[in-house]
Amino acid sequence: MRRRESPPRGRDAPRLLSSRARDQAPERMRYGMIAREKSAVSRVQAEAAVRTLLTWAGEDPDREGLRETPKRVVDAYRDWFSGYEISPSEYLRRTFEEVEGYDEMVVLRDIAFESHCEHHMAPIIGRAHVGYLPTDRVVGISKLARVVDGFARRFQVQEKLTAQIASCINEVLKPRGVGVVIDAVHQCMTTRGVHKRGVSMVTSRMVGTFRADERTRMEFLRFIDIEGSGRR
Repeated sequence: MRRRESPPRGRDAPRLLSSRARDQAPERMRYGMIAREKSAVSRVQAEAAVRTLLTWAGEDPDREGLRETPKRVVDAYRDWFSGYEISPSEYLRRTFEEVEGYDEMVVLRDIAFESHCEHHMAPIIGRAHVGYLPTDRVVGISKLARVVDGFARRFQVQEKLTAQIASCINEVLKPRGVGVVIDAVHQCMTTRGVHKRGVSMVTSRMVGTFRADERTRMEFLRFIDIEGSGRR
């Protein structure tokens, strides 16, 4: 199987495991991307690849406006796909137990994110809504947003992104339940192919009581008020 490369960071930049290998690896490797090999692609080669694409598109990569474009694109990739360099689960390790016995739902909604479609490398722009029912501890709310970003800043499909966020929170915090809903616009559909604007995709993943108890699930959906919100 052909390996998926991380954004190059020089001659010794690490190369990631294949998606199948990550899915079969333990949690610390799936979320932390700990297992690495030396990259076979240097930054020079990455920039040369951008020049090749510019030429293929009919441009002259040596003209003034495009001379620095390969460098800028590689720099952009290091930002857009920085999620490969972090472990989202680590954000959830620090928790707080002094919550006066609070055991009701915690919801963080409208978490804006940017990702990229792994099929066309086109942007996915959307919002994530995350909720969980704590047992005896809670996590700082900014950490939930960081988990979303950690998984979003990779090549993704929305269904997988939704499942990864929910699984990470469930495995690390071990709450009574987790709910994740994502509402996003896919530019692989709005700017190419069928060219359908004003269309968004909604996915959800319910775990534990969010899945088993309809009242809990409906309370979460009321909290995020995704229907007709028009907040995108």
